[in-house]
Amino acid sequence: MHKLNGKRALVTAGAQGIGLAISRQLLLGGCDVFVHYRSSAAAAKELEAEARKLNRRYAHCAADLTKLEECDRLVAEALRFLGGLDVLVNNAGSLVARKTLAEADDAFWTEVMTLNVDSARRVTRAAAPHLIAAAKAGGGASIVNLSSLAGRKGGHPGSLVYSTAKGAILTFTRALANEMGPQGVRVNAIAPGMILGTSFHNTHTTLESAQATVAGIPLGRGGNADDVARAAVFLASEYDGFITGATLDVNGGVYSA
Repeated sequence: MHKLNGKRALVTAGAQGIGLAISRQLLLGGCDVFVHYRSSAAAAKELEAEARKLNRRYAHCAADLTKLEECDRLVAEALRFLGGLDVLVNNAGSLVARKTLAEADDAFWTEVMTLNVDSARRVTRAAAPHLIAAAKAGGGASIVNLSSLAGRKGGHPGSLVYSTAKGAILTFTRALANEMGPQGVRVNAIAPGMILGTSFHNTHTTLESAQATVAGIPLGRGGNADDVARAAVFLASEYDGFITGATLDVNGGVYSA
């Protein structure tokens, strides 16, 4: 991924689970990285030593991306540190809780949609002029949006709202690719399947459910955060490529479009 040398990347929710793996792989790929987190301050700080060893510029800050002003502040702080932006990874999101249609009231729908969809929209809107400027100066820029297998096929029981939100991310990706393509910005998505060892599944998936899901995966195992991170870094490096509006499924073969 030598094309990423010196590129400037912002990763939301980049200090835990899949986001942490993406941040680390971007550093290894040659990027200067600004990491957002909401509560994972210790993990964000631990990456500093790794970045230093790699001779990469690295900084981080906390922000609540359910608030518009915090999204704008995050992008402003990233730009102040990086001096521009070539890569944006929209990773922030959560299932929050498993609720059926009957259980999910308006407040819950708003909470999940704000966290998963509005955060990506707001951060992207703030970052877009700077990505466009980077594309004009350097031949391209790249946005990578994290969706989910749930956004493809509906998810497990109780994930109706989350699945709807992640499906919206897939549509957002395709529409934004059409809008920003003429300005040199590629926009792609990743739809991870069963990724073990993350707080998502540790919190919301029982051992029995995880085992049943893994049993149906053609590759015979669950994924890990690095499986997703490598895909994200590949799409990030396509800032000057011909891939846009695409969704890369990282699920061991359990679903393919």
